[in-house]
Amino acid sequence: MNALDLSSILKKLRPPLLHGIDADATREILAAARQRRFLARSIITNQGHPASHVYLLVTGAVRSCFLTKTGQRLQVYSYPAGEMFGGIAMLRRPADYIVSTESLKDSNTLVWERESMRALAWKYPRLLDNALTIASDYLNMALATQVALSCHTARQRLAQVLVKLASGIGHRTSGGIELSVRNDELAAGSNLTPFTVSRLMSQWQRGGLLTKSRGKVLLPSPERLLLEDI
Repeated sequence: MNALDLSSILKKLRPPLLHGIDADATREILAAARQRRFLARSIITNQGHPASHVYLLVTGAVRSCFLTKTGQRLQVYSYPAGEMFGGIAMLRRPADYIVSTESLKDSNTLVWERESMRALAWKYPRLLDNALTIASDYLNMALATQVALSCHTARQRLAQVLVKLASGIGHRTSGGIELSVRNDELAAGSNLTPFTVSRLMSQWQRGGLLTKSRGKVLLPSPERLLLEDI
């Protein structure tokens, strides 16, 4: 990406991190970042490692996962282009990344060093306000997920994970929204077994709600999953 490409892409994305910040300040903030490209399946941040950088996803898709003490890998959140991650690095007290983040496909990011981003947030308080708003949104999503795990059926949980992924990392094709996702990843995100995921996906495929192939899911209309009598 050259500077012209970056400017054009960010104008279309309108990143929440930069919302309400004037043009001159935005240019200074962007100038402090460096561009970094990650190939698909690359680890970007490691759970438990020092939070040294803040990231803004420009193109591609990434997701965060949490590894439990028993070795279970829980999917936390999938980030579409335009979203920030690694924001814990903005805290005054040095902290560790709470989750690991990996690229789902080739992705381009803007990366700020911790001290550089903190200096910018001190100079431009709106930047910190935006980061806090984003953190609040993530907390609300985490709460909604916990409620879903406690109150919703297996079908409802899996349907909601698929719809959320479609809006976050899916890409539109002539047949609908396509996702690059495996059954074990869906199982982790919906707190189900891979066997249950496979069974439900097969039922939905027979009903015409999706088409499943190796590592991919095609959803003609993601919202239909939520309208099913499940």
